[in-house]
Amino acid sequence: MWVEQTKQGKYKYIERYKCPLTGKYKRASVVLEKNTRQAQKQAQEALTLKIQRFYEHTEEPVTLTLSDLIEKYRKEQKKTVKQSTYKRNYHACETLKRILGADTLLSGLNAGYVRSAFLATGKDHSTLNEHLVRLKALIRWGYRNDYIPDITFLDKLERFSDKPHREKIEDKFLEADQVSELLEAMEEKHWKILTKFLVLSGLRFGEAAALERSDLDFMQRVIHVRENYDSNNKVVTTPKTRTSIRDVYMQDELYRLCRQLVAESISRTIISISSNNLIFVGADGDRINFFAYNKYLKGIAENILHRNVTPHMLRHTHASLMLESGVDVDSIARRLGHSDSKVTKEIYLHITKKLQDKENEKIKGIKIL
Repeated sequence: MWVEQTKQGKYKYIERYKCPLTGKYKRASVVLEKNTRQAQKQAQEALTLKIQRFYEHTEEPVTLTLSDLIEKYRKEQKKTVKQSTYKRNYHACETLKRILGADTLLSGLNAGYVRSAFLATGKDHSTLNEHLVRLKALIRWGYRNDYIPDITFLDKLERFSDKPHREKIEDKFLEADQVSELLEAMEEKHWKILTKFLVLSGLRFGEAAALERSDLDFMQRVIHVRENYDSNNKVVTTPKTRTSIRDVYMQDELYRLCRQLVAESISRTIISISSNNLIFVGADGDRINFFAYNKYLKGIAENILHRNVTPHMLRHTHASLMLESGVDVDSIARRLGHSDSKVTKEIYLHITKKLQDKENEKIKGIKIL
């Protein structure tokens, strides 16, 4: 490092370094007010950091491994995504390292190698396609951040042929009589009330778990959905998407249930069962647990309805019952917090056909002449 004085009377500290891309020497500099021992130390630290950052973004693909890229990817993700997303992607990247090899050089990655390594796992094609989506996202991130110079091989990586059992649309929601059977069989009061609430409101489990008394506005007859409870990491976060922040109107049934829920919440506080303002709590007075509810719901549904039912299916059930009542698709999508919902539209088409079949059945036997 050497020092040059500028025309303005300041001091420019300069360091030479070799550019790994061209092999030529370049200069890095920093300007400070003084030329003291302390200033020299400060300049040296600043120049070292500056050169290190340059090398990070011009690291030769020949030496950069898949593991190196994943570490860089995780550093950014930790600052930019939710903890739940980070955790999910963390495990997905660990799987990629196992399949492709942590020490695999990025310069050696090509479509043939990736395809062979994926197929060698023996996993079903739908799972391999999930891995492929994560790999492509990772490689494209590396390209955008100048860690990988060429990613054209991704164009050759097509989805693996996937022929899963096609789930019927009617398997994604419950009929009104099935909801009644389910509720009738539930003996755990707090799970029964939650199930009824989810069917009547269309809220996600995490949105319901985050609700406090102040979120229920009886003057406006709306539920303010502003937060989401992440059961995996036990933290309250923002909702899933921007459109998830919404006000859900309380129809009469939901209004009465919400009145009951608030009264019970106040009662819990008065008798010191719970010190919070939560609408839904478990036996310990704390937030309800997704995994406990999912297990309970699944067990009851298999026993009574002989089918698999998940908490998310109750949202589809809400959409179905709203559609049958004549509410239009766009209104339901806004109520659910969807910018666009393929499932809601599929349910709409199914319900429309079902209603048309009923009408046709009525008309079928009519004698006009």
